[in-house]
Amino acid sequence: MDQEYERRLLRQINHQNLPADPRLKKALSATCSPVSVKSGDRFIPTRAGSNWSINFHYANENCRSPSQNHKAKDASSDSSKDAVAYAALLRNELLGAGIDTVPDPHTDERRHAVLSQDCRGVFRYSVHTRRAPLDGDGEVSPYSLSPLSNKSHKLLRSPRKPARKISKIPFKVLDAPELQDDFYLNLVDWSAGNLLSVGLGACVYLWSACTSQVTRLCDLSVDGDSVTSVCWNERGSLVAVGTHKGYVQIWDAAGGRKLTSLEGHSARVGALAWNGEQLSSGSRDRVILQRDVRTPAAAERRLQGHRQEVCGLKWSPDHQHLASGGNDNKLLVWNSSSLLPVQQYGDHLAAVKAIAWSPHQHGLLASGGGTADRCLRFWNTLTGQALQSTDTGSQVCNLAWSKHANELVSTHGYSQNQILVWKYPSLTQVAKLTGHSYRVLYLAVSPDGEAIVTGAGDETLRFWNVFSKTRCTKESKSVLNLFTRIR
Repeated sequence: MDQEYERRLLRQINHQNLPADPRLKKALSATCSPVSVKSGDRFIPTRAGSNWSINFHYANENCRSPSQNHKAKDASSDSSKDAVAYAALLRNELLGAGIDTVPDPHTDERRHAVLSQDCRGVFRYSVHTRRAPLDGDGEVSPYSLSPLSNKSHKLLRSPRKPARKISKIPFKVLDAPELQDDFYLNLVDWSAGNLLSVGLGACVYLWSACTSQVTRLCDLSVDGDSVTSVCWNERGSLVAVGTHKGYVQIWDAAGGRKLTSLEGHSARVGALAWNGEQLSSGSRDRVILQRDVRTPAAAERRLQGHRQEVCGLKWSPDHQHLASGGNDNKLLVWNSSSLLPVQQYGDHLAAVKAIAWSPHQHGLLASGGGTADRCLRFWNTLTGQALQSTDTGSQVCNLAWSKHANELVSTHGYSQNQILVWKYPSLTQVAKLTGHSYRVLYLAVSPDGEAIVTGAGDETLRFWNVFSKTRCTKESKSVLNLFTRIR
């Protein structure tokens, strides 16, 4: 041993064995750890419950100004996926996990599991933990300038999906005087020609989304009547108008003239639904009339199954089944030939006005209940089984599915008056929109499937961008796909 090193070591030992001052000893004992270790001088901290990403985030926030903290909170949605990618990269290099894709923290339900697993499993020893074998995917080339493995390179090169952002502010607000605050009416509809029809009192107005021009289609005040429902046909050329006296009028939107007026109901017509050239109407007289607008009024089918007012009607995307909801808390499904309902669902505890068929899954039907129910329920009409349900916390007034993604939007009344965007089948809330001061009773989707318009008793129409136009599945461009070569 070196003599100089031995001399310094003996001096240090003698210094530690000297009697210490009691006051100094008391001060040192107050600052040291409460656990006295006599067997050694090493202190190994416990980091099992530490979340390093959160700790470093708070450390950086302490040095920021309030304005910088506000900007950081706005960008938190963008940095969440970076945190997941960084955690996966650490697991690849330290533990040989072999992760080559980054899960989306906003849409993947395993987000919390991934984060908790990363925070819990870095600083621990395991007998069974082994690094990935040095095969073709994990082996690092001796000529590579990067120390990362091929899996980590693939992880970093994986496509980054932009974060989903839904504006909480409507991009347009229109005044709608005399828009009735009635739960059982349907006074707003959006056509395939980008025209919005709105029933205001005794008049029906058309608003062009392209030119913002407003025209008055009809005025029923000369007959002492009022508008209770409006509905466009699929081509967007004809608009059906239900009245308080029980009439159903068919109007040519381009020419601004009435084509016909259908009788048959003894009370107001609050629900309308087109199916090609056939028009279904639901009334307060508890009857659903299905008529072909090209034939005389005598050629009609009467569907009787509800015991109270019919307030919701929707045809399935394949034009084979009609779903109807009523104030008797019943949801009925009819086919195109039978006069009796083929299915009946009675799980709702309030009126069923909100009805929507899924355009992505055949036979999937969604419905919402009124104030005493407040639930969203999903049904498999192919088997007649109830699938899922969730309590929204307030009256469900309308439902609409997205054309491009497996999402749906719901509007609500008592008592929160909010608009919710849901992801199916996880039923997680993507966004919550507020702004209406009354019940959001009316809803329509734009023809491109990106925007919605909502109407309420506060006499306003609000336009929101809620859905993305990017489809989830892309069409295969393989040369083996014969349909891509058809012209």
